[in-house]
Amino acid sequence: MKKILYIEDELFLGKIVKESLETKGYIIAMETDGAAAMQCYKHFEPDVCVLDIMLPNKSGFEIAKEIRELHSTMPIIFLTAKTTTQDVVDGFKFGANDYIRKPFSIEELIVRIENVARQFNNNKQSNETELIHIGSYQLQINKQILVHQNHTQKLSFRETALLQYLYDSNSQIVNRTDVLKHIWGSTSLFNSRNLDVYINKIRGYLKQDNNLEIVTIKGIGYRFIVQ
Repeated sequence: MKKILYIEDELFLGKIVKESLETKGYIIAMETDGAAAMQCYKHFEPDVCVLDIMLPNKSGFEIAKEIRELHSTMPIIFLTAKTTTQDVVDGFKFGANDYIRKPFSIEELIVRIENVARQFNNNKQSNETELIHIGSYQLQINKQILVHQNHTQKLSFRETALLQYLYDSNSQIVNRTDVLKHIWGSTSLFNSRNLDVYINKIRGYLKQDNNLEIVTIKGIGYRFIVQ
């Protein structure tokens, strides 16, 4: 059974979500105050963290940053009513593996939890020193870093998974829908916007090598060219 740390200050919503997840077999530790989140995290040792962003005393962003300092690969899902592109960017910058807007269904939350947990477990099974050479870059999958000469770029869990997925396509066109299903587990419009953000970020990370290019195939998907 998976252990979920759930931080939510809306008591009515929190109670519904907690009880619903418990009926599905999850073990839930819930806190309503951001200031109490880290103590609960250390004691509970969760498998996945589900964090509201707007919390009293300490935001979900701050909590995620502290979690990342202790556990760089812990799966983190943000819950929020904020849905602008910049909000999404900020969420992933602070360490999110996924980002769900309110209102949401329990079924959607469960799918997201299972998706990030599965990806995390798959990554744990990878060899500690697993490397992928992408042009003049080294992608260290388990450490979630991209190395170019003397520069090291930290990647989020999902950035690492997306870059690996594109590289594994062997310069073939990958369908946008397939990418969304593989990385997010859902083809929703919200996740589609997230994919656009991620593609642009990865392009920025790879800009030092002119032999690498992520080409958008309009209406279809992407082609990752490694010359």
